[in-house]
Amino acid sequence: MSSFPIMSLQYPVSSPAFSSPSVPRPLSTESRLPSIDKASLALHRALHHFRPVTEEYAETPYAEAFNWDELELPADEEREWYCVVFRSKRREGSDGGPLYEADKKAHEEAVSNGGLILYWYGTPHPVTGLNLATCIWQSRAHAAAANSRPHHIRAMRLAAASYERYELERHRLRKVKGETRLRIEPYDGGDVGW
Repeated sequence: MSSFPIMSLQYPVSSPAFSSPSVPRPLSTESRLPSIDKASLALHRALHHFRPVTEEYAETPYAEAFNWDELELPADEEREWYCVVFRSKRREGSDGGPLYEADKKAHEEAVSNGGLILYWYGTPHPVTGLNLATCIWQSRAHAAAANSRPHHIRAMRLAAASYERYELERHRLRKVKGETRLRIEPYDGGDVGW
């Protein structure tokens, strides 16, 4: 297990081709990831290259919306991770400031408490207003624990008031031993991760 600083690593955000100067960008944090297993560290490093492959990523199936096929991990690793996808459309006229601040605090809380490998969010589509954010966790248990923490609860309450549309999806991200590519599968219940 190892620990490494996040401050030197930017969480991947939408490609400049899909970004808007009027939308707040996520900030890097001073947090450090707690202990992380070797396969999750390899995934974290591979995810520095994570990006959408279409401007329509908010409406595209999760397995097709991002460059999963370009991400490589060591062939000798075998692991699965838990993914949560948030598809949304902001309510017209809603104030994003408090929500972005609550989201930032929830992110810091999740990093500090362990298990979060990636938090990525895009920018609303210029025509439809649809957006997508995703979290990749070391395990489903880590994600469930984050749901009960104070900053996450506050962010969820603000999200409920700020969004016209808000849908959650869950997926299993799998790395099979002997392969270098990742597989995205629908979450079908049970534990994911360790």
